[in-house]
Amino acid sequence: MFKATSMTISIMGVLMIVATVAILAYLGFQSISSLISTDASSSNANEQLAALQSEYSSLKAQYDTVKAKVQNSGNNQLKQDYNTAELELIKAQSAITDVSSAISVGKPSDEVNERIKTAQAQIQVAKTSLSGIKSRVG
Repeated sequence: MFKATSMTISIMGVLMIVATVAILAYLGFQSISSLISTDASSSNANEQLAALQSEYSSLKAQYDTVKAKVQNSGNNQLKQDYNTAELELIKAQSAITDVSSAISVGKPSDEVNERIKTAQAQIQVAKTSLSGIKSRVG
């Protein structure tokens, strides 16, 4: 009787150790997998942020070029329209700053992606506004 009980306890102990190791291995795998996917989405967000910043810089240079032409035109309505368009450029810069902020504090990828979409849309609005001014300046 003692031999059977001792054998049962030994087998139960081995099974519990194996189960514990299996659970810890699974949790470790999940943790590493989550870390890798977070790194991948963060890298993608950083690439998109760099593209937004580059696009903004190019657009800002275009605005500066048009600004000189608008100032020399002497047309007050055109100057007012330019100022309104330049506000759209400032909103784009703010949206890009929001993206950068979300990435730096580690916001969830869904929120970062939403901010990226907002920034892209705002850059598009700023481009459209600039096109309208350019067509009137010549």
